[in-house]
Amino acid sequence: MTDENKTAASAPPVEHVPAMQRLLDNPFLLLFFGVAVPAAIYLVWGLMEISQIPIAK
Repeated sequence: MTDENKTAASAPPVEHVPAMQRLLDNPFLLLFFGVAVPAAIYLVWGLMEISQIPIAK
């Protein structure tokens, strides 16, 4: 066996990081979602309110 085979065999397996953990470990992504989600909700709420205003005669 060569040295390359020994190091490859003794290296620990690479663990898969779950998507939710990657999301929660990224502060800029959390900041983006913390601003974007309420903005989208208020936008939809405002559009619903505007659509319910009766048309003037």
